[in-house]
Amino acid sequence: MQGKVLIVTGALGALGKVVTEAALARGARIAGIDHAPSQVAATAERIEIGGVDLSDAAQAKTAVEAAARHFGKVDALVNIAGGFAFETVGDGDITTWHRMHALNLLTALNTSHAALPHLAASKAGRIVNIGAMGALQAGSGMGPYAASKAGVHRLTEALANEWKGKVTVNAVLPSIIDTRANRADMPTADFAKWVTPQELAEVILFLVSDAASGVTGALIPVSGRV
Repeated sequence: MQGKVLIVTGALGALGKVVTEAALARGARIAGIDHAPSQVAATAERIEIGGVDLSDAAQAKTAVEAAARHFGKVDALVNIAGGFAFETVGDGDITTWHRMHALNLLTALNTSHAALPHLAASKAGRIVNIGAMGALQAGSGMGPYAASKAGVHRLTEALANEWKGKVTVNAVLPSIIDTRANRADMPTADFAKWVTPQELAEVILFLVSDAASGVTGALIPVSGRV
């Protein structure tokens, strides 16, 4: 990981922060992109690009190009930016489907599209997307979210085939991530069975590493302890 330049979207969220810190500890340089305002000043090892709507292709391209200029290259993209909504089809609103599509699929699509030329120029270009185990078979109330994450799964597979030999493209499919927000939403759940951000970060960073050079097009469930 030493010297690699990673773009991490959703870098200021619960998972994004853990992935960022873990990658920095391994010697990577990080460009964090987020909808929230930047929280740290730019350094030789880290830059935060805040206030970006990655569902807008032009803003995604501008942010990626800023990261590439700052570091002189991009070796990997980790698409963490996204959102969740629980809403049944009959009682819900069509706008929720549009919002999930924008937050989960368009953010990954736009950032990947902007980063691909830089990744292809790297000797070890990588994309890691965040899918969802819940998108493999949608339950009640999971329609909008599962549909958008299923789109991420198909995007991952298509990109892996289109860029094989140039950029590896994989996705991790977490169950429920053990975050403060999820604990507040599901206070009676057994948190010990959830996957932690640290566990998920380890899988993500493996897929970014040189050791994963032969892995592409994989959808990898990460369910935590059972």
